Amino acid sequence: MARPDAPGTPLAGTAAHAVGYREVTDHNGRVYRVGETDREILGHSRKIMVYLPWLAMMAISVSEYAFGSAEDTLSHAHHWSRSDTFWILSVWVFFQAGVAFPAGWLRERGLLTARNAMYIGAGLVLLGFLALSHATDVLWAVAGFGVLGGVGSGLVYATCINSVGKWFPERRGGKTGFVNGGFAYGAVPSIFLFNYSFDTGNYRQVLDAIGVYVLVLVAVCAWFFRDPPKNWWPADHDPLRRTGPAKTVTALDKNPPATKQYTPMEAMRTGMLPLMWVLVVMTAGVSIFGISFQVPFAKEVGFGPLVAASSMGIMSVINGVGRGCIGWLSDRWGRKPTLIFVIVVLGLAQFGVLWAGTIHNQALFLVFAFVSGFGSGAFYPMFAALTPDYFGENHNATNYGIAYSGKLVSGLFGGGLGATAVDAWGYDGAYLLAGGISLLAALMALALHRPGAPRRRKIVPNPHPISREAT
Repeated sequence: MARPDAPGTPLAGTAAHAVGYREVTDHNGRVYRVGETDREILGHSRKIMVYLPWLAMMAISVSEYAFGSAEDTLSHAHHWSRSDTFWILSVWVFFQAGVAFPAGWLRERGLLTARNAMYIGAGLVLLGFLALSHATDVLWAVAGFGVLGGVGSGLVYATCINSVGKWFPERRGGKTGFVNGGFAYGAVPSIFLFNYSFDTGNYRQVLDAIGVYVLVLVAVCAWFFRDPPKNWWPADHDPLRRTGPAKTVTALDKNPPATKQYTPMEAMRTGMLPLMWVLVVMTAGVSIFGISFQVPFAKEVGFGPLVAASSMGIMSVINGVGRGCIGWLSDRWGRKPTLIFVIVVLGLAQFGVLWAGTIHNQALFLVFAFVSGFGSGAFYPMFAALTPDYFGENHNATNYGIAYSGKLVSGLFGGGLGATAVDAWGYDGAYLLAGGISLLAALMALALHRPGAPRRRKIVPNPHPISREAT
């Protein structure tokens, strides 16, 4: 009897279908499984595998994007220093990013289903918030929120990103960007809550309630999670001849499928996966720096709580909306040029935020917070889409886990070492360094290319595809 969460199993309450498919092979030898519709596999449209991950990502976003707004109250309540709170977030980032690779490895070997990964993640996030609210010793907060909460959020994040990419292999940029965007703007209500209604008299109740909210919402979404069969391709799209809707043809023309299904070791040997890892380290470090220090910098230069909260709220909203827009744009421009554009914007925004704060111009500060928010998150869906574009979908959970693990290193210099840089050189030196790192990353990204294929845009159809029928 099939498990209820096994690929190809309809949701509870739906009728089973006799699912037939065939496998076709392109000129590179890559196999595509075609013929099965999403409704035959899921029992309904695959669009649900965009909205469910999006909701789950919004739920866990409070852990990272609202933490900077809560740190002052936590510091006063628990008698923590600024360095203590920054290191709590840095440890959270380390484990949130670091769990992606082992979780991907377990998922691809059938040892951890998408549903169970989400359940475990939801429970650990709850424990993280309980530790943050009730642990007065900073080490317990690091262990609870930083380690357990980070692992839990990482399980949810990686599962959501990988799932949507599997269900939309022909147009993953926009869908991945949309889902990824929830991880940013989902925190906006909490940012204003932490700035206006969060104090030493109610912080425990607020944090406990947020933990329960995350647990319930993620668990409900998890119940409906499924993965498609390996090599699956939508039945109404021809992967060899690029027939289908015009937007799909354009997306495949600008972002051709991987030449083969690369294992992690094969992907590493191409040199592209290590380069992507380095780029994630650099860009995510700059992004985390901006998230961690924008509110403190605004307060440092004399802006009031409304400007400080609004700047972070703007950053989160534009961060999230920008991810969706950039994902959509990459389906039309191509993933690599879009990625380079985003990294350049991220670097220039750091200089702009510093300049606006230095001249004490609140309007300009909000404008550059807008630009910084756009650049600070839009590169994430680009790496999430580039990984299966370059290395295929079958090992994407592991391959993307390797690329995304660069964030665990960036969490150290973006948060903890960023605090050290501020203490040593002030905000001027720290922001200049962050902007320079981002521009260097943009130059390095010019070396990215799809492994195993000439550097060209067009897909060459296989004139004699191999087809195997199966039922």
